[in-house]
Amino acid sequence: MTDQPEFHDRMLSLGLARVSEAAAIASARLIGRGDEKAADQAAVNAMREQLNKLDIAGVVVIGEGERDEAPMLFIGEEVGTGNGPAVDIALDPLEGTTLTAKDMPNALTVIAMGPRGTLLHAPDVYMDKLAVGPGYPQDVVSLEMSPAERIHALATAKGGTAHDITVCVLDRPRHQEMIDEIRSTGAAIRLITDGDVAGIIHCAEATRTGIDMYMGAGGAPEGVLAASALKCMGGQMWGRLTFRNDDERGRAAKAGVTDLDRIYARDDMVTSDVIFAATGVTDGSILSGIRREVGYLTTETILMRSKTGSVRRMSYRNPTKPVQD
Repeated sequence: MTDQPEFHDRMLSLGLARVSEAAAIASARLIGRGDEKAADQAAVNAMREQLNKLDIAGVVVIGEGERDEAPMLFIGEEVGTGNGPAVDIALDPLEGTTLTAKDMPNALTVIAMGPRGTLLHAPDVYMDKLAVGPGYPQDVVSLEMSPAERIHALATAKGGTAHDITVCVLDRPRHQEMIDEIRSTGAAIRLITDGDVAGIIHCAEATRTGIDMYMGAGGAPEGVLAASALKCMGGQMWGRLTFRNDDERGRAAKAGVTDLDRIYARDDMVTSDVIFAATGVTDGSILSGIRREVGYLTTETILMRSKTGSVRRMSYRNPTKPVQD
């Protein structure tokens, strides 16, 4: 038996939504201003302030970087009042700093929370990712398949052809060969400039977004956040860490990763119930961006719980005070 307070996801969920909303609102004045660092720092400050109001004994397992790289919300930082359940926290105070600075679509504030020890401590390296939405047979596609094989397997499961499949891919030179192979099948590609958490969430809302599958290499920490969202919404995801040098292998060892070739399924990255919140900063296919009017900022937040499979969308009209420049 343990005296640790229980992880009451229902009670904590609204508090988590407030955390993501606060980060989005703090970054609002930096949208389109061309300053990525200032936008990110504003979101970090607000997210940390709100987290420390929650009755949790939280530890950041996916954060802004190692302790010596990030002054706040670093990996291993303790947050909360310390008077509640022990929890793991994965966060990206501003997913899409470039998108925010340039006022481009799909910038989000993102945070997930689960019981202590249930979120993968992913090192800051690349992860080869593959995701599909709900409603397909288990392991309908795999990382061992070629991109073309994945397209044809998903098309068959969907009851159509490759021409009926749209794949979301991060627009990077490293993906050019994969992009060419996908297009050779007749499938369509939705290229995104940044923000692969949003890209993977797209798969879970295919009727809304038109995206059937996500594939490609991106940050491993973002992979854990995306897996948290898919655990709530349904859908399958796989990830495999990739390493460019010994320094990155050392990062993995420091994070406790012993099998460098392991393929992580969604439930390997998020092993228990999780709550997930994201707030739109700029307009996107998942969430509306921040709306301004005199005296108010309005945000849209998606709040999800894996325990119930509930997905809640909330609009928050927040009175603002004049800022003295």
